[in-house]
Amino acid sequence: MTGFYGIGETLDHASPRRPDSLYGVSKCFGEDLGRLYFDKYGLETACLRIGSCFVEPTNRRMLSTWLSPRDFLSPVRKLLEAPSIGYLMLYGASANRDAWWSNAHADFLGWQPMDSSEPYGQAIEQREHGSAEGNTYQGGRLATVEARLGD
Repeated sequence: MTGFYGIGETLDHASPRRPDSLYGVSKCFGEDLGRLYFDKYGLETACLRIGSCFVEPTNRRMLSTWLSPRDFLSPVRKLLEAPSIGYLMLYGASANRDAWWSNAHADFLGWQPMDSSEPYGQAIEQREHGSAEGNTYQGGRLATVEARLGD
């Protein structure tokens, strides 16, 4: 949904979408459908843009996008317990040092990620020393020229 933003750019709920693939376009459609149903029928909708949800981060890109399983469950619980959410978009990421996304607009939920990719950073940096994959766009591999050309 935001794959064509550069790494290091901080995005929030108001940042325009910039999908890097047809997969990203399909996710935009899903959010728009949720918006339609909220605006037209009052159906409250939460869109959770999950970064990379794994037991632990496995590459340099995930040092910014990683969402631990525990941190995944926490906002879902907060969303279900909230008295009203309207239409809400959240970024799903743990409290990573080099995070690209802000959820300040949703502070009313009281969600505070508990985990961070920081303990995994040194091992990943040593393993990927010199690797440039995904170092330009937030979408990583999907936003590369090769992926755009279908190679």
